[in-house]
Amino acid sequence: MKCFIKGLAILSIALKAVSADSEVTCSEDSHCPEDKPCCNQYGTCGSGSFCLGGCNPKFSYKKEACMPLPACQNSETVFSNYKSKLASAYTYLGDYTKANWTYEGYPMDYDDENALILAMPKNSGGTVLSSTRYVWYGNVKARFKASHGGGVVSAFIMFSSVQDEIDYEWVGVDTQKVQTNWYWQGALNYTNSKNLTATSYDDDYHVYEIDWKEDAVTWLVDGQPGRTLFKNETYNETSKQYNYPQTPARIQLSIWPGGNATNAPGTIAWAGGLIDWDSQDIQENGYYYSIVESVNITCYDPPAGVKKNGTQVYQYTGDDDYMEGGVFLSNANTVLKDYDNSGLDDNTPDKKSSSSSSSSATKTSSSSSSASTSSSKSDSKSQTQTQAKSSSTTESNEGHQADNSSAVSETAESTSSSSSAAVTGFVQNMATASASGSTTASGSPSKAAGSNNTPFSFGMSLVSLLFFFI
Repeated sequence: MKCFIKGLAILSIALKAVSADSEVTCSEDSHCPEDKPCCNQYGTCGSGSFCLGGCNPKFSYKKEACMPLPACQNSETVFSNYKSKLASAYTYLGDYTKANWTYEGYPMDYDDENALILAMPKNSGGTVLSSTRYVWYGNVKARFKASHGGGVVSAFIMFSSVQDEIDYEWVGVDTQKVQTNWYWQGALNYTNSKNLTATSYDDDYHVYEIDWKEDAVTWLVDGQPGRTLFKNETYNETSKQYNYPQTPARIQLSIWPGGNATNAPGTIAWAGGLIDWDSQDIQENGYYYSIVESVNITCYDPPAGVKKNGTQVYQYTGDDDYMEGGVFLSNANTVLKDYDNSGLDDNTPDKKSSSSSSSSATKTSSSSSSASTSSSKSDSKSQTQTQAKSSSTTESNEGHQADNSSAVSETAESTSSSSSAAVTGFVQNMATASASGSTTASGSPSKAAGSNNTPFSFGMSLVSLLFFFI
């Protein structure tokens, strides 16, 4: 009977998904409408989580629709037994004091190496880990083990709200080299890429480092500089400006299917061909994987002369074409009061608790209100108790098998990846590729992200799962 009731809850969410409005995209030529005011990282309009990390003020209805960006703070994160500390990107409301990282997809604790697995089950969109704070010049080190296999791409990037980007990307077909790249406001330039040596990167940890200063970016592997981009090399004679990454960026680590059949031919070719969804990794473990052991962040001072009304967050003025000069510091609120809100709504904290709604929303693997993510079979087996156990328990199988991998794999096979090529190398749209694919309870994706985070295919997946419960 309990399973049947849970199935009805899932069906209710599925019906909402089926009746959801059609997706609205955003770009320089087409800004978001007032009822879906925020343009997210993947170029889709919505509210809620669309208005937090990755919200593009240039393409949103108004720049104020995007919430302020939590400012940089020196930190070292060791991802040992860390999964329970991650906040689901679909329920996170912007309270960065409650979580340092958000996730989309399938993170798993890996006790054998005191690290975190970023898994990509069969036919899924993979996993993305994102910092809740932004860096406006600084040094970031990630001790990371990338994945392997044609079509499998791992990434460690710094990505700003206006699409300034500094990358490390590992194309799994060549496990001896890592690609470095950079972009300015999303503008394509295929000459920006350069390979560095990182031997056996799928078997061995390496420390990948980005040293980002106002006048130069240096990429280092295991402490050895491999490449430097100088700002004065990026001057554009036509626009009379420097096309150099210069706006606050969050840190993202991921694994994604660059060789998915739904991607653009150019993306598939770059990724090393079509991905093999029946590979040895898939057969033995249930997923492809990359592993992050630690991330160390050292903040540099903001540019001299920056406008300051505080120190806690970064905001865009809209001036200076959203360049460095168009950013200022303040102490503005970063927390949405409701899942359907944007920065244009009243998000004044309640008198009793400044972040009560955010606190309850970000307690992954513990909230009974998260039945809507029962789209994974691991979620259906006594919900939070089962998930709490599976998120903290791993067992060795070929050195890295986690005990919830089979459930994750089965979940992924019931959904189809909707990754699509974007203007840069980091292409997966996790909002559609794996909104239903969390291995922890994570709240309703449809509510968390407003009107456009639950596509029709997600709804149909939930409908099919109803019959599983019955």
